[in-house]
Amino acid sequence: MSATQTAGREGRVASGDATLPGLAALLLALLVVLVLAVVASIVLGSKAIPLGDVVQVLTGHGDGVAGSGIVEARVARTVVGVLVGAALAVAGAAMQGLTRNPLADPGLLGVNAGAGLAVVLAISVFGVGSLSGYVWWAMAGAGLAAVLVHALAGLAGRGSPLRLTLAGAAVAAGLASWSSGVLVSSKQSFDSFRFWQVGTIGGRGLDLVVTVLPFFAVGLVVVLLAVRRLNALALGDDLARGLGENVLVARATVAVGVAVLCGASTALAGPIGFLGLVVPHVARSVVGPDHRRIIPVCLAAGPILLLAADTVGRLVAQPSEVQAGIMTAVIGVPFFIVLVRRGRMASL
Repeated sequence: MSATQTAGREGRVASGDATLPGLAALLLALLVVLVLAVVASIVLGSKAIPLGDVVQVLTGHGDGVAGSGIVEARVARTVVGVLVGAALAVAGAAMQGLTRNPLADPGLLGVNAGAGLAVVLAISVFGVGSLSGYVWWAMAGAGLAAVLVHALAGLAGRGSPLRLTLAGAAVAAGLASWSSGVLVSSKQSFDSFRFWQVGTIGGRGLDLVVTVLPFFAVGLVVVLLAVRRLNALALGDDLARGLGENVLVARATVAVGVAVLCGASTALAGPIGFLGLVVPHVARSVVGPDHRRIIPVCLAAGPILLLAADTVGRLVAQPSEVQAGIMTAVIGVPFFIVLVRRGRMASL
């Protein structure tokens, strides 16, 4: 990249491709769509609930309302969808900026594979059989996997984005193979694990949300505080150092935020793919490469995609449902193909 191109890109990152009034209008529009997605998530399903009945239940006057239990379950499901969707989208944007890899997603740190292996061991070795038990094991496995990836990436010196990508891919493949080995030898473990592995936001109560909520908050705060560092890292290590950034500290800070967000999301909803890959690309194509604009857009767009996927999944296979982890791939693949054909990746 020439000095002129570098200076031009630095100027675009500093100023952003979207003006502040335009960004505010976009965020307002996304919030309106998010509200509609929340309402649809609560109202629609194998049994439609009138909006008036929903309001009565939520205001504490739903004792005589038929389907009040369904409303409460869908409210919890919707809260999980908002949290997980926002966390995965923000983590994906941060991961792509950290590695300077347009194909990076939250699973690149080995977080999903680490959480999966931990849940497999919890089921097969320690007899854990509840979602509340899975949460803590998944969080621990995700954290240890992230630490292992960074340790391997730093063995050959400074943990460059390329080394981090290769270490993440290697660790994820290794942990996934170990999980498969344990599951093959235990049919009971496989039957219990497969319901978590598919990725879903259903069947999670608000008690689980309260348990994991602090991790979401910490991870989000860390990433938000690191957005300027992400912009510097996107320019390359040499330019980032020239701008006064400590590259190792910046990279470690972002990685901690990504690992916490991914770990909390995976623990709560299981591994949900494609969302953290597609949403940041959509945001970047609209607002430019400045992470100060990408992250807020991802905060709103991530929940919209996940709630839409979950709601559609409940409608297309009534009275059964297609899990959100499957539907995000079904919905995300066409978006991803369109982005590739339009050459948007080249602007990263």
